[in-house]
Order: sequence, then structure tokens, then C-alpha cells
Amino acid sequence: MRKPRILLVDDEEEFVKTLAERLQLRDFDVRIATDGEGALDIVEADPPQLVVLDMIMPGMGGLEVLKQIKAMNRRMPVILLTGHGSTAEGIEGMRLGAFDYLMKPINIDDLIKKMEAAAGSK
Repeated sequence: MRKPRILLVDDEEEFVKTLAERLQLRDFDVRIATDGEGALDIVEADPPQLVVLDMIMPGMGGLEVLKQIKAMNRRMPVILLTGHGSTAEGIEGMRLGAFDYLMKPINIDDLIKKMEAAAGSK
């Protein structure tokens, strides 16, 4: 099975770069954005098959980015990540159309399983 093209969005630059490297070592095609506006530019210009999106970011937060992604393409799977949020925020994200959410720190194998499930749900 061909691995999905992923967009990782997180304002913690070191975290997102490290996660991208770890996924690239597993043959994923990964792009990164460090803010909501950059993520939306990528989604519009070169749509990924899946977005992994941090919920808490300066400026445009993850839930707003999720809403705008869903307005562009309601079928695009989005997995939310949060290190500061609560289960209630994750549930709100799912109500807004997210496929699922994970709490940081994440386990790379758990993330990959969620990504593969989300990519297969399109």
C-alpha cells in the first residue's frame, strides 16, 4: 500500500522537524508548516492526503485551521495533536470533522496507525 502524503502542522519547530524526519525514515512523503496560515497555503496549493494538526498555536489555532481545511475539502482527514488541551477540545475537534486526536507526547507507532486508518477512510 502506498503511504499517504502528510502535512504536519505544529508551531514547535524542533518537534515538527523531528517528527517529519521520523516519518520520512518510514517512507512517508511529509511537508511541514509551523503556523495555521502556512498550513492553509499548502492545503490550497498542493493538497496532502492527510493533515496532522496541533491544536494550540499562536495566531490561528488548530480548531480554526481545521474549520478552514474542512471548508476547502470536507473529506480531507485531519488528526489533531495536543499537548496542552483537554479531552473536551479533542472531542470538539472531532465534532468539527477531525478524524481523531492524540495527546502529546505521541508514540510514533500509534500516530502511524491513526494516519493509515485516516487515509483509508477517505
